[in-house]
Amino acid sequence: MQTKISLPFTGYEKFVIFILAISQFTVILDFMVMSPLGDLLIKSMDMHASSFGIVVSAYAFSAGVSGLLTAGFADKYDRKKLLLFFYTGFIIGTICCGIAHTFYTLVAARIITGLFGGVIGSISMAIITDLFALEKRGRVMGFVQMGFGASQVLGIPIGLYIANKMGWEAPFLFIAGLAVLIAIVIVLRLKPVDAHLGMEVQKKAISHLVQTLKKKPYRIGFLTTAVLSVGGFMMMPYGTVFAVNNLGISNEQLPFLFMASGVSSLLIMPFIGKMSDRVNKYKLFAIATIWLMIVCVIYTNLSTTPFMWVLVINICMMMGIMSRMVPSSALISAVPDMQDRGAFMSINASLQQIAGGIAATIAGLIVFQQNKFSPLEHYDIVGYTVVAVSLVSILLMYSVDKLVKTKMRNIPSSVLDEATGSSTQEQA
Repeated sequence: MQTKISLPFTGYEKFVIFILAISQFTVILDFMVMSPLGDLLIKSMDMHASSFGIVVSAYAFSAGVSGLLTAGFADKYDRKKLLLFFYTGFIIGTICCGIAHTFYTLVAARIITGLFGGVIGSISMAIITDLFALEKRGRVMGFVQMGFGASQVLGIPIGLYIANKMGWEAPFLFIAGLAVLIAIVIVLRLKPVDAHLGMEVQKKAISHLVQTLKKKPYRIGFLTTAVLSVGGFMMMPYGTVFAVNNLGISNEQLPFLFMASGVSSLLIMPFIGKMSDRVNKYKLFAIATIWLMIVCVIYTNLSTTPFMWVLVINICMMMGIMSRMVPSSALISAVPDMQDRGAFMSINASLQQIAGGIAATIAGLIVFQQNKFSPLEHYDIVGYTVVAVSLVSILLMYSVDKLVKTKMRNIPSSVLDEATGSSTQEQA
């Protein structure tokens, strides 16, 4: 595989990476902390387990709707202002979660948080694509998406500790407090991201949304994202149930299992980011997907297994997930033109959320459990389904890779430099 020269980051670019990564960390942490708080919430609010499922899904579906509603006007404003607007709404929603005391108020708070928080990732992606050249983008994605691993390392053990000491509401209030500090830094330090405003964009938001959906290359990108999300989310909802009831993992061991997976993510992401910029992104994605398929089949066919072996297999699975997430994000980010990036990323983020909800529904139709203490049945079929979906994702990502290569060949170098953020050197 042909290697490429690694371009260094400027001081301002490092700040942008940090502020996007830490803001993304708070958004992911807000989502991740819900699952370990399930038992405390169900008991304190006297709700049924199915009701807790509604609380969790409320965020995903509202985030999906928000992405579609935002797509039409996402390219009409300075991306810094857009980020601040939605991050402020996310903070308000998270505070509402911390002060909710009934099932209905908590669902309403999760809907508010999803409406605002679900769009922040797409805005961050648009900022990254505007400010960083494609040759740097893999490393940037690696650092920004470290929030996923950090949320597992910090979110589950620390969230549980704080909740046990101060009540289930406390983690949400702590997240909101950190987010307020981050918002202040964004106001003071982040420069306007408005180069796209000088380009021709549809005047009406609905027209811009429709025009974005009409473009065939964009639709290929959207379909690829949806398929990736279905494969990525299908095993997650029942992972803990399978670990406890089939593999024999105790509830006390679960935080260590998630923590180990999170630490491995933190260690893997920067390396994968650098590798993604040095070698062919599609080949890296394909190899990682095949690796993940093998590990999924092994894991979903396990019975009672020693904790250390479960730990090792989970780390191997996380390696596959992270190693395909970084190159796929970098490739899909290169699909839209600059004037469409905000709309494209918003629709993309919306599809991720909706596809994740569909994946959870499909998995729920496949698995079966006689009672809450009995082993989970047919989880191996979920694994085989993930393999089938992953094979489709390899084919779709090949089409995305061809689109990106054709686009890069057809763009003059001077225009490409301007479009991919070479001007950040002058801003620094």
